[in-house]
Order: sequence, then C-alpha cells, then structure tokens
Amino acid sequence: MTSSTPSPAAQAAQPVSTDRAVGVLLGLAAGDALGAGYEFGESLPDDVPVGMIGGGPFGWAPGEWTDDTSMAMPIAQAAARGADLRDEAVLDEIVAAWIVWARTAADVGVQTRAVLAEAERNGGTAAAARAAAQALHERTGKSAGNGSLMRTAPVALAHLHDQAAAAEAARAISRLTHWDDDAGDACVLWTLAIRHAVLTGDLDARIGLPALPAARRDRWAALLDDAEQRQPRDFARNGWVVEALQGAWSSIHGARGLRDGLERAVRGGRDTDTVAAIAGGLIGGALGASAVPSSWGRLLHGHPGLRAHDLVALAALAAGGGKPDSTGWPVTERMDYLGWVPERSLTVHPHDHGVLLGSIVDLDDVQTDAVVSLCRIGRSQRRRVDHVEIWLIDRDEPEANPNLDLVLRDAAEAIAAFRAEGKTVLLHCVQAQSRTPSVAALYAALHRGVPVDQALRDVVAALPAAHPKPFLREALSRVATTTQEAS
Repeated sequence: MTSSTPSPAAQAAQPVSTDRAVGVLLGLAAGDALGAGYEFGESLPDDVPVGMIGGGPFGWAPGEWTDDTSMAMPIAQAAARGADLRDEAVLDEIVAAWIVWARTAADVGVQTRAVLAEAERNGGTAAAARAAAQALHERTGKSAGNGSLMRTAPVALAHLHDQAAAAEAARAISRLTHWDDDAGDACVLWTLAIRHAVLTGDLDARIGLPALPAARRDRWAALLDDAEQRQPRDFARNGWVVEALQGAWSSIHGARGLRDGLERAVRGGRDTDTVAAIAGGLIGGALGASAVPSSWGRLLHGHPGLRAHDLVALAALAAGGGKPDSTGWPVTERMDYLGWVPERSLTVHPHDHGVLLGSIVDLDDVQTDAVVSLCRIGRSQRRRVDHVEIWLIDRDEPEANPNLDLVLRDAAEAIAAFRAEGKTVLLHCVQAQSRTPSVAALYAALHRGVPVDQALRDVVAALPAAHPKPFLREALSRVATTTQEAS
C-alpha cells in the first residue's frame, strides 16, 4: 500500500481520518496485549493460533497491556492536550510520569529502569534523564534496546501536520532513555511512517529516510529491504531496536490485514509484546480502529487505569490538536443527536428475544447485560455493563467505512459472543433506521440460521423506522455469501 508522497503543504491541508488516528493507539495496545502472554517464548509455527490470553512471565490479565503501552500513555496524554512534544516542560512531565510508573511496574526494561532510577536521584527532569541515558551509553556502549521505539507511536499524532517537528520530537523522546543513534533513527523512521499512514492510508517504512543523517540512510534502507525478504522469526535479537523494527516491518509487509499482521509479530517469538506493539502502531494507523476486532477492544486495559475507549479519546484529541470535534466528541458527556430527532424504537429481535433493537434514546433506559453501539456516544452514556462500540458510519463513501465488511461481521460476532455468555444485548445506532437493522439481520443470518434476505425483511418489519441504506444491504448480502462459501 504505497503511493506517491504528497508535499508537506498538501499533507497539512488534508483532513485527518479519525479512524486511522485512533487506530494508532488501539493497534499499539492490541499488539502489546496480544503478545504479552508469549513474551520470551520461542517462535511459533504459522498454523498455531494466537490469542489475547494474558499470563506470560509477568502474569498479565487477558487484554492487559505491558510497559510498551504504559510508557506511551504520558506521551499520548500530552499530545491529547495539544502539547508540543519538543517543549522541555512537556518532556519533564513525561519523565516524571515514567518515574512514578516505574516504581511499581511489573515489567520495566533493564536499561530504562537504570536510566529512570538515576534520573530520579538527580531531580527527575528530562535533563536528568538525558544525562543518565548518555552516561549509561558512554559507560557500556549498549543503549540500543527497543524501549524507545515501542512507545513512539503517539508522537506521530502530536505532530501530524509537521514532519520536521515529528522527527525532532521522536528523537528527543527517544534520547530520554536511549542515547544510541540506532534508537533515535528507528523512532524517527517509525514515527514518520505512522504519520504518513494516518494521513494517507499507505504503509511506507521508507518515507522517513530523508529525515535521517545522510550517512545512515543507505544502511536503514538495506535493513528494510532485508526485513521484506525474511520472516519475523528470523529476527531473533529483537530486544535490539534494529531487529525489533525489522521484525515489526516483516510482520506488516507480509500481512493480510491488521489481525494477521499482529499475530505474525507474536509468532516471531522472544520480545513478542514489544514487536507486536511496534507493528500495531503502524498498521493500525494505516488500516484504522475499525480493523481492530471488538473482541480485543473489549479486553484491552492497563496502566494508568485506562481502557479501549480512553485510548480512542486520547488519539482523537491528539489528532485534533487537543480539541474535540464540532459535536464535542470525544469529551462530551452526551451525544443526543438533536438534529436527527431520534425517537424510542425499542423492539425485540424477531429471531432472538435476548437481543433488543433500539435508538440512542433507548440507551438511557433499557437495562440489558451488554450493549453494542453502532454510533458515537458520550462519556455518561457508556454503560458499566459490557459495552462494545463499533466504528460504523452511515455514509456511502469508501473513506467513511474502509473496513465495511469486516466491521459488519465483527458487530454480528460481538452480539453472538455476548449471547453465548448468556447476556441480553441492546443493539442500537442513532435512529434505528439503517445500521441497527442491518447488523441485526446479519446476526440472524450468520448466527441464527436465517437466510439474509429473510432476516432483513423480518427485522425491517419489526422496527418501525427501519430503512437500511442500499450500500449496507449490498454489504449484508456480500458478507453472508462470503461466510457461507468459506464454511
């Protein structure tokens, strides 16, 4: 997925895809949590299933992210405020947050722990951290671990419209703990690749080569060429930043989508959580949050007490320069869609009485064990029960739903997963006109044995305002047919 590169001015004028921007942080955390249970293990054969199982050497809970995402969070939080990540005061805040985290964290890299401990003894500032990182490098000659590359993804979101600033910030944040040029170069390359992915949807790890010192560009180009000719398992020294980057790029280069790319990274073995986290930030930026399975998003959580919906908010704010959109999302307490005049539409699914179909209005009052939302909601509308938020836009443009078939199938599978757990489910969108009946029909087709055309007729007859748009009707038929052929 490569193309000609727009000029910096053209990129600055481009509207940012919120789906792709959010995909950066969700992809990072998903790769991290997916790899957590396999860390330090040997490589796995291609046919071995990989799951978000938790466990591993540090006893992670299923879906819990590790130090990779935890260290990225202070960077993301600063970006979400619209901060310039090159500002020394901002760097001080980031280092201070890392120091507090490292005191009790289960998993901190040896190099990172040593630098942060020394920095804390000398004032806990960015300057103290840089001094400690430089001293360690000069003393040992070994400061090219993968610990700065693993956390670099949110830097791209902070400086989406300024390539030079993104490169400068990436290197500056890398040097807070990792003084080696390899670490800084890797962070610049990966940050600029993520930035390019969010702006264009293209995967191009070479886009940042001109931002490196001229004497080092050919080496990195050759390393990327090498990664494309090999498999993730071939990079056995992936604790080293160079092979971590190569392993991540190898995982992405041969992938059939986000899930496959992250699973390939994990099967590579050794530092599985970090390589998959690195890969996740880039492939998530290209393919979007809508490519991340909701079953993963449902599990994701970690320091500092965040979940998937918090990552969505941080990424969206960072991409928006620290500001919400015109509706107040993602920080508004309520999304009432008053211009759409939604009404109560609560209806029992004609093929499963444990599934209720409704509108945004019904979300306030209906008591179910789980919710599947097909539209944006406010913070106070998020239920304490299991609540999955699906990225489905009710517009017939390819850029609105780049993963339409995957998202429809994923929404139907989310309902089926809740029902398999014995939970009642509310499925809703804004008005229960287009998205809700479409997903309800697909659920019946894929999981209740009802022909898709019949399922859609039955759901439309049951919902008073139902009128699915043609592009969704076509997608339902396509997904149902593809699924039947696959089985």
